[in-house]
Amino acid sequence: MMLAVPATAETLDDETIVVTGQRQAYRGDFTVRETPQALTIIGQQQLDNNNVTRLADALDLSASVARQNNFGGLWDSYAVRGFVGDENLPSGYLVNGFNGGRGFGGTRDSAGIERVEVLKGPNAALFGRGEPGGTVNIVTKRADFDTRGRINLLAGSFDRQRGDADVNLALGDVAAVRLIGFYEDAASFRDTVRSNRYGFLPSFLIKLGDRTSLTYDLELTRQEADFDRGTVAIRGVLGLVPRENFLGEPGDGPIEADATGHQLQLSHEFSDAWSLLIGSHYRETRLEGFSTEAELVAGRQRLGRDGRSLSRQRRSRLYEGEHFAVRGEVAGRFDTGSLQHRMLIGADFDSFDNSQVVRRFRPPVIGAATTPQASNDIDILNPVFGRFPLPITAPLTNRLDEQRAFGAYVQDQIRLTDRLQVRLGVRYDNVRVTTRDRTTAAGGERRFSRLSPQAGIVFEASDAVSLYAAYGQGFRANLGATAGGALFDPEVTKAAEIGTKLSLLDGALTGTMSGFTLSKSNVLAADTANPGFSVPIGKARSRGVEFEMAGKLPGAIDVWFSYAYVDAEARADVFDPNFSLAIRAGDPLINIPKHSLNAQLSRAFSIGDTKLTLGGGVQHVGERSGEVATSFVLPAYTLARLFAAWRVQENVEIFADVSNLFNATYYTNSFAQLWVQPGTPRAASVALRLSL
Repeated sequence: MMLAVPATAETLDDETIVVTGQRQAYRGDFTVRETPQALTIIGQQQLDNNNVTRLADALDLSASVARQNNFGGLWDSYAVRGFVGDENLPSGYLVNGFNGGRGFGGTRDSAGIERVEVLKGPNAALFGRGEPGGTVNIVTKRADFDTRGRINLLAGSFDRQRGDADVNLALGDVAAVRLIGFYEDAASFRDTVRSNRYGFLPSFLIKLGDRTSLTYDLELTRQEADFDRGTVAIRGVLGLVPRENFLGEPGDGPIEADATGHQLQLSHEFSDAWSLLIGSHYRETRLEGFSTEAELVAGRQRLGRDGRSLSRQRRSRLYEGEHFAVRGEVAGRFDTGSLQHRMLIGADFDSFDNSQVVRRFRPPVIGAATTPQASNDIDILNPVFGRFPLPITAPLTNRLDEQRAFGAYVQDQIRLTDRLQVRLGVRYDNVRVTTRDRTTAAGGERRFSRLSPQAGIVFEASDAVSLYAAYGQGFRANLGATAGGALFDPEVTKAAEIGTKLSLLDGALTGTMSGFTLSKSNVLAADTANPGFSVPIGKARSRGVEFEMAGKLPGAIDVWFSYAYVDAEARADVFDPNFSLAIRAGDPLINIPKHSLNAQLSRAFSIGDTKLTLGGGVQHVGERSGEVATSFVLPAYTLARLFAAWRVQENVEIFADVSNLFNATYYTNSFAQLWVQPGTPRAASVALRLSL
């Protein structure tokens, strides 16, 4: 397990922190060594050292997480251990243990994040409706009774300017407030592309008694960004188009993504052994705007004929999401004879409405008389924007998908001996999915229910070594329908892993080695010919090994190391009628590298009354499939980074970093050969960090 900032720790001196336990809502009270699964926890120090401002950048620190199609940079999408959810929706994540990351609110900013937890392996017994590879949980910065503050001011390459502030105030002994805000405005290495985002993330705490507290958290964020599908591969070859060439239309203006979320949580301790946690979450999101993007159907695309004229669609989108969740859990400890039990009993209800209205202009089939204006062409080697009037869009999609889900679960971790524990759990889910085409009034409804078991075992072989194994099943209803209106069967998953956890150098260095195998059926892929719809691709499997290590080496050197080998592939033959492509069993899953690595070293030096920290890191991402059912691949890449932090005074720090040190050309993710996201060239930033 990797812990940058543990929630419960014992400080031995100024340089050593030993993890003694991990306390987190809806996961129980277990030490690291007692938990039968691999965890990666990215805390505040790692977020600071890597100058992280977005969730996607934080997840790059875990080699088990791979970037996926990010919808032109407008939402977060990732796969854990090779598996991603619905390609037509952003990746869902937990917020303080709630299924609170659904919807269209744009990319997640780091300003309100305390730490990011990648909970790998079978988690369905507790959280339900997740991917078998793992779950990402964001722990937000919440009000407490320690008055303090922090201000960050940053300037960087590509006209990037950012400021964020975090102030926590204790209001006597019974209440506290934490006020967090951020603002960022930036251009891009991509011509004419800009983004602007800001947010207000306050948190309030009221102590209702010695054992009872109530917290409320608000999420209010706004984001504007130009929609950018990236670059193109000409006849399957990348790198022929300058990476700065934007191939959309600035005249479309930015797309706006908004999120307004509320989270309320009541915590009560009945005794030292039993506690209650009840919470609710409500979030409204909206994404709206125009975009111009490459046409993917070969018969409508001129690029394959002359190698430089890109035929383009134009779309307008209005995506709206409304998400409500409520969750309650009782946690407690008791003994039966010589056996010690730690029990979790809980239930949750989840409601999600997904509204999509899409209008589209589409190029005609290319013929001898088809003009460049008719197909909305742009010269990819010498783009001229505004060459033709922006095409008028026509109605394409107007649909509403609704999901209502109830779940109940129980988990018991039993200590059989001083060194041996077993974990048993089961979850029941009942789900109703409806879809309605608001243009034709056609619709449908399906209901599903399922029991998902989970089991794990932990053996503490010595003070330095803990062995574990785990198995779990999962269940997730697939939202939406095919373009023909047919609803999908639910996604059913199985996951198993074995591993060992290490605690070396008196706990200064911790690590995990694990192996896993995952499978799921009723997998969906986006229907490229029908935006907003999906097609079933059958079964998929992922298996691999991981090794992670974090802590302090002799010589006061801080280390972070994460490596993953992931072999993810389709396990059924499926024919895609839209593009006449055959997906075969054994085909690799898109955007999943077999080899990934992130390694970092840093060391602090005392210079008089000041402190200077120097560090650097390397990220390697292997070759990946860049398009379903074809041989197109994204090349492997390796990025280097350097950073320095100079603490001039106790409350003043100057930070500087250079990313992509050797200015490598690379591609982070792809959906098709004509929708490929290039990575950022060499970039530098400097920040002033003030503690109050």
